[in-house]
Amino acid sequence: MSEYKNLLARKAELDAQIAQAHAEAKAEGIAAARALIQEHGLTAADVFPAAKAKGSVGAPKYRDPATGATWTGRGKPPNWINGKDRSSMLIA
Repeated sequence: MSEYKNLLARKAELDAQIAQAHAEAKAEGIAAARALIQEHGLTAADVFPAAKAKGSVGAPKYRDPATGATWTGRGKPPNWINGKDRSSMLIA
């Protein structure tokens, strides 16, 4: 059982060393990034551009007169319009 405890102690020491090395590498990376940002006059928007907003689904083209449900005309047609004449349900 003594060997098991020794291995656990060594593991704890290694985990601490790994955490310390990771913190040092992270600090070096941050310093390098800050130096590049300052050197090139970058802003947060330059480094982290805003994510593109997902396009809207689109305006509805068809309305179910019975329920008021709408459909854009894109994708799989809903059951209320599937196989029917769409011209009568077209939104003006």
